[in-house]
Amino acid sequence: MTYRPQTIQIFLPNGDPRGIRMAEITTRIVQAIDVPRSRLADFLAMDESERMSLYFLIGEQEDGAGTQIYIGQSGDVRSRLHAHNKEKDFWQRALVLTTKTESLTSTHVLYLENLFIQASKNAGRYITENRNEGTRSHTPLPLAADCMELFESARTLVTSLGYPIFEPVAKPTSGESQDDTLFCRRSGSMARGCYTDEGFVVYKDSVGKAEVGRGFQGHSFFRLREGLLQQGKIALRDGVLVFNEDVLFTSPSGASAVVCGTTCNGWLDWKNADGVTLQDLKRRTVASPT
Repeated sequence: MTYRPQTIQIFLPNGDPRGIRMAEITTRIVQAIDVPRSRLADFLAMDESERMSLYFLIGEQEDGAGTQIYIGQSGDVRSRLHAHNKEKDFWQRALVLTTKTESLTSTHVLYLENLFIQASKNAGRYITENRNEGTRSHTPLPLAADCMELFESARTLVTSLGYPIFEPVAKPTSGESQDDTLFCRRSGSMARGCYTDEGFVVYKDSVGKAEVGRGFQGHSFFRLREGLLQQGKIALRDGVLVFNEDVLFTSPSGASAVVCGTTCNGWLDWKNADGVTLQDLKRRTVASPT
């Protein structure tokens, strides 16, 4: 996806930044409405709940295994969300996508539902609850083109609201390429990753140390490692630690600690192909304010 400067407007109908938030790109027709479950009644009283819409139900799994999402569409989203409030326990927030011009048709939402489900599964950020891919009927090319434009607007809005549903985890920081790979070879590990806008990503198939260091069991990074093992994102196999998927960490040190099985300074452990540390690549290149 190619990014360009855009202006997003967020309106707070209740005045509470923790409550309902309505976001739109000022020159586009798509509107994203973020609804806490505790404010569902307020949203169902709004005119926007009567529109043809797509929606996402989002919530953390009780076992801590990740964030779960259900993707749906309806011509009567008010009734649909009311039913989900009775039938589904996992979600804490509903994210509703509609248009200010009320121009969505059933063909639009069926096409977009299928597209959203596939894109969410491909990104792998959330555990998608949908048991099927949705239904996509025959869509004329002009309408399909409209749907792709709507998708890009929706993608920008939901990410800006804090839900990177369609964003790949392993995306380098702005201006970098996928070739800017960093390596951690400490303690016999052979891990690869990249520094991103959200933290540090260790790539799938990276190899780390199976054993953990003395005293590491009491560290928060040890609990992080155990949680990733429980979730199946990493695994102990043939005497080594193997990453089963791209894993996002909030810090380079957390990433290297899980890889090496001990406390580490990730800013020094992660190096590029020329042996330059992440510290030198990122921290020391930031100019001091004058």
